[in-house]
Amino acid sequence: MSAEQVSGLCEQLVKAVTVIMDPASTQRYRLEALKFCEEFKEKCPICVPCGLKLAEKTQTAIVRHFGLQILEHVVKYPWNNMPRLEKVYLKNNVMGLISSGTQSILEEESHIKDVLSRIVVEMIKREWPQHWPDMLKELDTLSKQGETQTELVMFILLRLAEDVVTFQTLPTQRRRDIQQTLTQNMEKIFSFLLTALQQNVNKYRLMKTDLAQEPKAQANCRVGIAALNTLAGYIDWVALSHITADNCKLLEMLCLLLNEPELQVGAAECLLIAVSRKGKLEDRKPLMVLFGDVAMHCILSAAQTADGEGLVEKHYVFLKRLCQVLCALGSQLCALLGSDCNVETPANFGKYLESFLAFTTHPSQFLRSSTQITWGALFRHEVLSRDPLLLAVVPKYLRASMTNLVKVGFPSKADSPSCEYSRFDFDSDEDFNAFFNSFRAQQGEVMRMACRLDPLTGFQMAGEWLKYQLTAPVDTGPTNSKTGEGLCSIFSPSFVQWDAMTFFSESVISQMFRTMDKDEIPVNDGIDLLQLVLNFETKDPLILSCVLTNVSALFPFVTYRPEYLPQVLSKLFASVTFEVVEESKAPRTRAVKNVRRHACSSIIKMCRDYPQLVLPNFEMLYNHVKQLLSNELLLTQMEKCALMEALVLISNQFKDYERQKAFLEELMAPVAGLWLSPEMQRVLSDPEAFISYVGADNKISDPVLEDPSGLNRSRISFCVYTILGVVKRARWPAATEEAKAGGFFLGYLPSGTPMYRNPCTEQVLKLFDNLLALIRTHNNLYMPEMVARLGDTFAKALDMLEVEKNAILGLPQPLLELYDSPVYKTVLERMQGFFCTLYDNCFHILGNAGPSMQQDFYTVEGLATQLLSSAFNNLNNIPDYRLRPMLRVFVKPLVLSCPAEYYETLVCPMLGPLFTYLHMRLSQKWQVINQRSMLCEDDAADDNPESQEMLEEQLVRLLTREVMDLATVCCVSKKGVEQNTTAAVDGDDDEAMATEVTPPANAELTELGKCLMKQEDVCTAVLITAYTSLSWKDTLSCQRTTTQLCWPLLKQVLPGNLLPDAVSWFFTSVLKGLQVHGQHDGCMAALVHLAFQIYEALRPRYGELKAVMEQIPDIQLDSLEQFDSKLLNPTLQKVADKRRKDHFKRLISGCIGKPIGEQFRKEVHIRNLPSLFKKVKPSLETDVLENEDGEGFNVLFEP
Repeated sequence: MSAEQVSGLCEQLVKAVTVIMDPASTQRYRLEALKFCEEFKEKCPICVPCGLKLAEKTQTAIVRHFGLQILEHVVKYPWNNMPRLEKVYLKNNVMGLISSGTQSILEEESHIKDVLSRIVVEMIKREWPQHWPDMLKELDTLSKQGETQTELVMFILLRLAEDVVTFQTLPTQRRRDIQQTLTQNMEKIFSFLLTALQQNVNKYRLMKTDLAQEPKAQANCRVGIAALNTLAGYIDWVALSHITADNCKLLEMLCLLLNEPELQVGAAECLLIAVSRKGKLEDRKPLMVLFGDVAMHCILSAAQTADGEGLVEKHYVFLKRLCQVLCALGSQLCALLGSDCNVETPANFGKYLESFLAFTTHPSQFLRSSTQITWGALFRHEVLSRDPLLLAVVPKYLRASMTNLVKVGFPSKADSPSCEYSRFDFDSDEDFNAFFNSFRAQQGEVMRMACRLDPLTGFQMAGEWLKYQLTAPVDTGPTNSKTGEGLCSIFSPSFVQWDAMTFFSESVISQMFRTMDKDEIPVNDGIDLLQLVLNFETKDPLILSCVLTNVSALFPFVTYRPEYLPQVLSKLFASVTFEVVEESKAPRTRAVKNVRRHACSSIIKMCRDYPQLVLPNFEMLYNHVKQLLSNELLLTQMEKCALMEALVLISNQFKDYERQKAFLEELMAPVAGLWLSPEMQRVLSDPEAFISYVGADNKISDPVLEDPSGLNRSRISFCVYTILGVVKRARWPAATEEAKAGGFFLGYLPSGTPMYRNPCTEQVLKLFDNLLALIRTHNNLYMPEMVARLGDTFAKALDMLEVEKNAILGLPQPLLELYDSPVYKTVLERMQGFFCTLYDNCFHILGNAGPSMQQDFYTVEGLATQLLSSAFNNLNNIPDYRLRPMLRVFVKPLVLSCPAEYYETLVCPMLGPLFTYLHMRLSQKWQVINQRSMLCEDDAADDNPESQEMLEEQLVRLLTREVMDLATVCCVSKKGVEQNTTAAVDGDDDEAMATEVTPPANAELTELGKCLMKQEDVCTAVLITAYTSLSWKDTLSCQRTTTQLCWPLLKQVLPGNLLPDAVSWFFTSVLKGLQVHGQHDGCMAALVHLAFQIYEALRPRYGELKAVMEQIPDIQLDSLEQFDSKLLNPTLQKVADKRRKDHFKRLISGCIGKPIGEQFRKEVHIRNLPSLFKKVKPSLETDVLENEDGEGFNVLFEP
């Protein structure tokens, strides 16, 4: 190797790098240059001299960076095969570069510093401490040369901690060696970091005011920042004793630095990490020093200064950190106080609360929300919640909440000081809106906790605010509502205040009733407020909605003064028929519809929660409702049924079967008359007649106003709504004695479960045949020949509503539109809404029928056959978005509520064909998706093919989850029910997934599960669906199925004679799942566990499993033999479960999928060095360590 060779190659490399980085290069030219550089790194034997030459100070920064990258490549890849002297040569040159090969600290590019520190860390990861015991000494010596070197040493120490402790990017033994050696030397490292920090900060403070010394001051400041960043990388995991050593010297320094503008963010970061530490309470006790005078003063003065400088991003970031520090301090106090650590309430607790309150009243909505969790912890704490200082803050906190509940601060607006801050924190108004809604809910929780400590104060504040709003003039603001002139929009100042006040009063009043004794409740004040609210008149739908909520919030006072009930009822009934303009033909806006719906649900809620109170006024209520129902056009069908539901709820209080049955018969007479009429019977049982009756075959010229068949549709809706309302609400008395006395009790089932009869059964079953006919007809509408019969206007009548599509795709709704637009803008939307609601409601009836009518429903003659021929008719043509609600609202509740006595006659005959069909359907759908992702055709025929494809894929995912959830609920545990019904949004894909998953050991099959598994067709369908679904591309479904369903199902069929092919297929399915989902930690852990369970349980009986294992890429056959021999030899002592599992995981690692970013990455191999800690630990400096080949030599790198 001659100097000319090196120079010649370097010239070529410089040219290539210049081409790569020159924006004017052509793509072909750039690719050739890139190829040349990469091949040079891989194949050239003189990489090190070339890299060092290119890294010289005289080269440009880009070329130097490339030179250093070459050296990094050498350390990462060929290092293990390099001769010792070459390693030493490279290491000495790299240390030389740190010593004198870089520009000064202020001139050097940060990417050069970064790559240089990376090279050193890569060498440390391979050789320290065994072959390079003096590494820390060498770094120390370098740092004594000046600021430039000290900063680089900081970078090296930080990078090392990140790689070894935070990201753990190296083999276990090496990681352990390095971490243990770091820990042994931690005192030295901390002392070095603190000294560097202190010295550089002192120099910086001395020189920063002297302009002549500016560059020097800046250099010291840079080192200070680097020291703080490095400390942040260590504080998180070192023993707490290092953080609190020397009378908490580190914490004191950090507090003092909070008032140093250039260093304050780094200091706050370190302080935050320190104060957030978990661990033994005893070790955390010294952190209470931060409640001391000095620390408190530093934190508060820094906060005041930063806030006083106005809104500058840097100061704002600092304020956020300080706020987090105070939150973490509060959490530490809550953990330590009241434990066995003898911690007293700090003397400065009052000062702490005041400063914390200052953050809660800051204009930034983000800062306000950051304090809520800590307030909650303080108000809940058993010792602090009795502290007079905290009790004195409760009214102030509630006062602050009154301001914080007001929804202002939209980033696009300028109507509040919060807006400016929101522009830093939120990308859009929708983003802010979502944040504010969860912030408000959180405040509600904390306010209720505060009111537990002081219920009366909260109630008085709510009363004052309510009185103020009732008398304040309405200010609609600049945005006028489209509902009508002079009305509020959701951004109007008046509405925003009303909305906040309503939320406040609702939270504090409900808590007061829960907390205070009956005798202490201020009934007179409450009734006064209720009267004011009842007397308040407004034509503004948004404000009226708030008024109704206040009526509901104050309603518990009526239990003390029942004479006010008629007034409340008439207020609510007046709102049921609310219109902005009487007799208007224009479609109602959502705001108006919401008021009417709100009034209906308030009546239902009142009848549900206080039926005894309302019962004496039943006749008055009934007459009111009859009057409203007599006018067919006055109410929507939903409103009519809501009022009927309220009546049914009160009728449950009759506690007399015959009387209630007679009432329900009278109530449902109009429905029965309509539903059983010959015309309706014809319409419900013939798809063509149905399409024509509801007007879906018409062509309409004015799609907004013209709707000739609206009345026909509303008649069908009215019947279905009513049946649903009655089935849902009519019940027998909860107490068995009352049920017996009222004639509801029938005896006991063989299992000992009591049997009751529902007074609505006779009426509902009379209407049942036509309901099934309607469902069958509705399903048949999706047949191609029926879809072809839809008129031009209604070609898309059976499609999803836009709102549903947006919810599934996770697209936010525009804020204003929600309230100001009509509910359905066109007659097509109205038709879509009709079909969608009708479909859902029919299945809601079937889902509620079991719990409601019990044995009377389950024993309907031929029920299984009837359901199969109606609900499950024509499923092939039914789209996914209709099939999903059917499974969720009908099949799942029916199965869950069905007593074991009817499994054989009803559930099994129904679920068998259903699961077989669902498996076939989902397999086909996923096949299409997988082919699509392989082909990615350019097909732009559709209006918007990408979003259509996304929608279809997302629907298949959601349907898959629904099916797997149904299987789990049927077969395994009933726990699955609650989990799923509470899922807030359909598209919650990014659900946090646990990384270490072990399925509950007691996951047994339910009785129904056993019954289903006895039937071969059902058993096969469920098993195959469960195991096939593991390789479908839906992580959530895969994880749930793996943890909850797969093993219990397989365990059930193990005692039988499984065919060897079937066993291999189950095992292969799990391995395929690993190939698809291995990149996700949660799925990977669950699937590895499942594969391990199957192999351990079945390998002794089926040698075929070994053959499957042998096909795994890169499997080590000798290791497999070793695993098998231990598994098959029962006399050997079993190794611990975890070690067996780890061994198994290593065996199958070849089929565990990797994220795309790692799939084509070149493997880095770091060799283990001789063990450090086997013998009694001799001192590292003098020990003669051996290398891998057993040759003894002192060390690799001599100082």
